[in-house]
Amino acid sequence: MRSRLRFADLLPVSTVGLRSRPGRTALSVLGVAIGIAAMVAVLGVTRSSQADVLARIDRVGTNLLTVANGKTLRGGEAELPVTAGAGIARTEGVLSSAATAALPVRVYRSDRIPPGRTGGLAVRATDPGLLTTLDARLLHGRFLDAALVRYPAVVLGNYAATVLGIGDVRDQPRIYLGDRWFTVVGILAPVELAPELDTAALIGAPIAAADFGYQFNPTRIFVRAQTSRTTEVAALLGRAASPAHPEEVAVSRPSEALTARLAVTGGTTVLLLGLGAVALLVGGIGIANVLVISVLERRGEIGLRRALGATRGHVGAQFLTESLLLGAGGGAAGVLLGTLITYGMAVARGWQPLVPAAAVGAGLAAAVLIGGFAGLYPALRAARLSPTEALRTM
Repeated sequence: MRSRLRFADLLPVSTVGLRSRPGRTALSVLGVAIGIAAMVAVLGVTRSSQADVLARIDRVGTNLLTVANGKTLRGGEAELPVTAGAGIARTEGVLSSAATAALPVRVYRSDRIPPGRTGGLAVRATDPGLLTTLDARLLHGRFLDAALVRYPAVVLGNYAATVLGIGDVRDQPRIYLGDRWFTVVGILAPVELAPELDTAALIGAPIAAADFGYQFNPTRIFVRAQTSRTTEVAALLGRAASPAHPEEVAVSRPSEALTARLAVTGGTTVLLLGLGAVALLVGGIGIANVLVISVLERRGEIGLRRALGATRGHVGAQFLTESLLLGAGGGAAGVLLGTLITYGMAVARGWQPLVPAAAVGAGLAAAVLIGGFAGLYPALRAARLSPTEALRTM
């Protein structure tokens, strides 16, 4: 009768070498696991990061535009005209707009602070419509309205409030702007697409004109356009802000910066996946090396099995299955490790953890394939051993 090897017997026979050398087996599994973990973690962290960026774009909208003073033909700082805000507000397709202007005024917690120690904070004159245009929100208090813009009232950006040590406005704390006392009436939450507001103390344009000589020339205007006409509106804002010198007006779209981050992340992902593939290849070479050594060490066992009736196919299947088990074990460990890394990174950065199912499936499949290819040569080498030559080594 022809010798047969049942599948139920194949697994126990194939794991003999793995169980007898646990240290070598663990190192082989680790090599594959590192490569798979790197690939799964890269895809998982990238997907989590991209989801966070897309959520931020959805929150702030893609229809926010900013108009700022650019450069003159001689390279100097241009100045937006007083009529810039009104001209932009009348532009077709503009839903709302709000002008701000940086003022050469220092911010202090009190009048006892030495000059120059401002913590990098700035004062900005602004319109009451700024909160609505940016779709920003307040953490405490109220924003400037038509009444407060004429009085010494100030709204602090999130970082500015932290630097000044003001966490609430219920006690009506006061800060020192220039040489005037202003009452803090509100604190903003972080504004993602206008980070300059986080470090600013916002006051009304009328009080800025009365106390600090503000001439109503804005330095930055935030514009909320109709979403379907954002590109068209962006092309019109330069001339609307400064009809005489539209080339001196800088128009930008803050959401494009977030979109650019997605593109950069995609390019980085490809690079890191390549590194993960190299690590996986090294792990596969490690499996092949271990199995080749195993064949040399177990020549006597192979010769004895062949002498007792095992065919070349049985011997080859034994070593190939051993290789596949190493690859599958490394793949499972790598997927688990990569998932843990993804969750750790996402939680640390405040993202929603996302591990693509395709990454898990592809990782396991790649590990098994690498294991199969790595074990192919050792399996063929074991199958080709002559029983008589193998038994001489016993």
